[in-house]
Amino acid sequence: MVAATMWGLSGTAAQWVFQQKHVGTEWLVCVRMMISGLCLLAFASFRGVPLFHIWRDRSSWMLLILFSLVGMLGVQYTYFLSIAYGNAAAATLLQYLAPIYIVLYFFIRDRKRPSVPVWSALILAICGTFLLLTNGKLGELNISFLSFFWGMVSGLLLAFYTICSAKLLKKWDSLIIVGWAMTIGGVTIIPAVDSLFAPFVTLDFQTMIVISFIVICGTLLAFLLFIESIRHLSPTESSILSSVEPLSAIVASVLFLHVSFGFFQTLGSILIIATVLVLGKRKVASPS
Repeated sequence: MVAATMWGLSGTAAQWVFQQKHVGTEWLVCVRMMISGLCLLAFASFRGVPLFHIWRDRSSWMLLILFSLVGMLGVQYTYFLSIAYGNAAAATLLQYLAPIYIVLYFFIRDRKRPSVPVWSALILAICGTFLLLTNGKLGELNISFLSFFWGMVSGLLLAFYTICSAKLLKKWDSLIIVGWAMTIGGVTIIPAVDSLFAPFVTLDFQTMIVISFIVICGTLLAFLLFIESIRHLSPTESSILSSVEPLSAIVASVLFLHVSFGFFQTLGSILIIATVLVLGKRKVASPS
């Protein structure tokens, strides 16, 4: 829940950085991932956790590479793109559809027919997304198509991130997994960044404080806490407990960025959050 709150607040902070200070999406993703990743690896080394043993296990390092590029980098980059083209509240809610994808994956994998709670959750998710995007007005989007598209992609990648990390956590320490994944993802996106160090010189003090919050609280601590929770909970249970993320993003966006939410958008937000609560109450997802 703490991780989810930090994610929600960091999304709102990222919206301010993108739209008010015109910081590049690729630059912020690169910086937050590299700094957080290297710090986590240093902390793991300090705790005596072997840093390179995972690279001696072929199946593990191949899965780690996939997790780093598709899961870690994919989730952060698409989520921030959705924020840059729209707003943090809508981007977070679209990403929050991930538990639906997780549950459907387990039903397809296990070749089971969706139960009544699953169909109910799907209907809630569809209705909630429709109201969020249109505010009840047919043929009219309240956020850009690009924001909607990247938000949906972010949700799919978050589902992959959650399932994939659960497999890695069966063998390896969470510090190693998150640390290497962030470092690899940050290095991978460097070619897309115009100048890695120049923005540090031009940014004002207030912007640097906000970016520091995004990197330390919204990335370093949030991802570590969330992935550590998967060690003790199922992927779906972790997603259910993160229900405070969209709530914190919405409240912060309304209070600090004055993002307007109409009645039907608010109703849609409630339906999306209810979607995950329905799934959690019925315990329809596989714990594996």
